[in-house]
Amino acid sequence: MELSSPLTYAGDPRAAADRAAALESAGLDAVWVAEAYGFDSPTVMGYLAARTERMRIGSAILNVYSRTPALIAQTAAGLDALSGGRALLGVGASGPQVVEGWHGRRYDRPLGRTREVIELSRRIWRREVIEHHGITELPLPPEKGGTLGKPLKLLNHPVRGVIPVYVAALGPANVRMTAEIADGWLPFLYVPEHAAEVWGRPLAEGRAARDPALGPLSVVAGGPLAVTDDAEAVHDVMRPTVALYVGGMGAPGRNFYHDLVCSYGYESAAAAVQEHYLAGRKKDAEAAVPAELLERLCLAGPEGHVRDRIEAYREAGVTMLNVTPVGPDPARLIERVRNWL
Repeated sequence: MELSSPLTYAGDPRAAADRAAALESAGLDAVWVAEAYGFDSPTVMGYLAARTERMRIGSAILNVYSRTPALIAQTAAGLDALSGGRALLGVGASGPQVVEGWHGRRYDRPLGRTREVIELSRRIWRREVIEHHGITELPLPPEKGGTLGKPLKLLNHPVRGVIPVYVAALGPANVRMTAEIADGWLPFLYVPEHAAEVWGRPLAEGRAARDPALGPLSVVAGGPLAVTDDAEAVHDVMRPTVALYVGGMGAPGRNFYHDLVCSYGYESAAAAVQEHYLAGRKKDAEAAVPAELLERLCLAGPEGHVRDRIEAYREAGVTMLNVTPVGPDPARLIERVRNWL
């Protein structure tokens, strides 16, 4: 099992990148850079490429609406060149609130767009001359306003002709597609004890249609990490995040994370979190997050408990443990846990 960590993106990106570089020397295999509606991730990833030497650098995620498929492929190829072949391309649909509210794009055909980005990216990295007529038209045809466009291929020669593509997916159809065509899967709010019942069937169906040349599907999941006698304090660090996603990331009936927590068996709690959050009662929403759910989303407690949690992730099929170290010495914690893998 490999070890990765998400980059904290809400604060100073240079300080966050410096912390990530320190974790590289402690044994971190990869870092994942989010974007949401904050600083763009490719700029931060380029800085990370210059600040690190060994660990891989991934986007988690670039949404498939705000950039064209060609630009996403160019960005990944550029990062791969700057990092000497250490890029991981994480893509996904994001959600309607960000796509429509921030980027002003219609949130439609998320699976088709994701599949198209993956297929076109791989063709572009192979330096094929691109002609494609789907959701994206390349070149733009005259009937859609095109005048001077002609088929092109990537100007540069990529460091690698194949860059690993990871997909953020939660719903059955999206997970099925991910298991079929992607190199890796980036689930969120992943509880290993419930993974088989929630995603077992779509993963199996996708893998059955998978090209063997892709190799096994990588699975990246984890949570806050701390070896401590005060696990509840770590759970409380996670509590606002769970309340935000379950309660606020989408309207009622259009919130993937709410639906996921319901599928874990916390329907009444999820409804309470959402009701409080959408009414502006954020503290009440946080208080309504079940303690059991927080315990399962975190790797926090005495050493024996943390090691048991790691084994639960391993048994569920996770191949890269993605953790946020909590405590005064993150590098020491990463080094310690690395030895348990």
